[in-house]
Order: sequence, then structure tokens, then C-alpha cells
Amino acid sequence: MVNAPSYNPNNRADLQSFKMRNRVITDAFEPGSTVKPFVVLAALEEGTADLDTVIDTGNGRMRTGGSWVRDTSKVGKADLTTILQKSSNIGVAKLALDMPLEALLGMYSSVGFGEMSGLNLVGETSGIFPNRRRWSQHEIATFSFGYGLTITPLQLAHAYATLGNFGQYQPIHIIDNNQQDLSRQVIGRDNAKSVLAMLETVTQPGGTATRAAVPGYRVAAKTGTSRKAVAGGYGDEYFAYTAGVAPASNPRVALVVVVNEPQGDNYYGGSVAGPVFSEIMKSALQILNVAPDENKTKSEEQN
Repeated sequence: MVNAPSYNPNNRADLQSFKMRNRVITDAFEPGSTVKPFVVLAALEEGTADLDTVIDTGNGRMRTGGSWVRDTSKVGKADLTTILQKSSNIGVAKLALDMPLEALLGMYSSVGFGEMSGLNLVGETSGIFPNRRRWSQHEIATFSFGYGLTITPLQLAHAYATLGNFGQYQPIHIIDNNQQDLSRQVIGRDNAKSVLAMLETVTQPGGTATRAAVPGYRVAAKTGTSRKAVAGGYGDEYFAYTAGVAPASNPRVALVVVVNEPQGDNYYGGSVAGPVFSEIMKSALQILNVAPDENKTKSEEQN
């Protein structure tokens, strides 16, 4: 858990409360497109989509109720891999609208959204997980690309760790805990592996997270950009994210980078948070002495 700007506890002159917050657990945000892999997982688990499913995203605009859902780049008829690689809002919205709402809510809950980590750290928030009786079509659509709920960076990292663990959810610990095994399988292994393979294409040429790639390693990641909520709607500031796991053949590390209010014209997650993700992931893999897997074929991967 790292925060910047930070502070030196030995320098009392520089002590400001906003620098002392552990934003990994105290700050909740709308996660934007970083939740899209879990929508695809929900559709696969529910059986409303499979690896051969093709979704027609039309001309990049779709009307839901009285509002519009838009894609930043038109992808036309796209399979699930392309929907994640190009981060199609319309693609995941159609997936979400095609499945029972409980399937999507259940997937988000099963990977830890809306719940406390159990670390018992001061100031932790559980975020906001919607519990409404009636949902409009547009609310379901925007929920599928990360609006209408708030989560902490820790919750997002935990969700990606569960994905990287081939669908096995394990409680988080700061120090190793061998007392009891509380892990449980919340996503089918094969579906988790399929989505990890899709997320690999996001860091490859044509994807939105090419700058999150780590030389020598296969990285499965997803970018996100969300507008900051202000009183009465959304303002002109953004959050930029990159979330992912590596090495993709047998994941060891899950990482989330959140940049609050990136400055300048280029505020997208892939451009802003991607390079930071790449540097941190590269160093973490080296410290853990994880062997590069770039040249591993599918047959060599661990089952």
C-alpha cells in the first residue's frame, strides 16, 4: 500500500492530514472500466454468453431509456476479447442487460466489492454498493462500466487477485496467516483463465493498456477512467486507473494504480496510470525473482 504525496513522520513541519491518509483503504471511487472483466465473467458463469459470442455495438452509440451509452472508439461487431481490449461500454452494457441483474450483483459481491477487508485498519471504508429495488435499463448499463458503485483501491486489487488466482477468493492478510484456510472458489477456473487471456490482449498492440506492459512478461490488465462525482452530477476532474496481474501464465502479483486528478489533456488510465503500473510491476516481479514467461506457450502453462 503506497500513497503519494506522502509524508515523513520525522518532519513535523510537513505534517498535513491529507498526506497522512492511507488512501488505499480510506478513499472509495467509481471504478470505471476496471470492472468490465467481471461483467464478462458474470456472463460466462451465467451462461448468457460464451467464447464464441459476438455483440453488435453498432455505430458506437446506444440508447438506454432516455439516455445514451457511448464508446470512445467504434468496434462494430465484436467478440468478448475485443470488447475488453477496446473497452467497449456498449459491449458490456449489452452483456449486463442480457443476464439477470442478480448475476451481475452477485459477481461484484463475490469478488469483494462492498465489503470490509478484515484487516481492521483505521479509517477503512467499504465503499457504496447499491441496494435498490428498482433499476432502470440505463442504471444497469452504467453499472456494468463502473458507475453507480464506489470501491477502494484495496477492493479492486483483491478482485484482480481473485481473478489471477483462477477464481479462488482468499481473505487478505498483511502478514502470512497459516491458521485456517478460508479460501473459496467464487469463479469457475476455466472462465477465469479465459478472461485472463482476454486481458492479455489489452496490454498488447491495439489494446488500451500497452504502456502497462512489462518487457519479458505476459501481463493481463485493464485500464479505467472515471469522472469525479460532485454535488449534482459529475465534474471536470478524473480518476485514471490501471489494474492487473502478472505473469499471466501463472499470476503472482495483483496491482492497482489510481491517479487522482491527472493534469493535462491526456487523462486516460492507460496513458497516465499505465506507465506507473509497468514500473511497479517490473520491480515487484524482480524482487520476487519471478521468471519471465513471455515465451511460454499455452501447453507449458501450469494447469
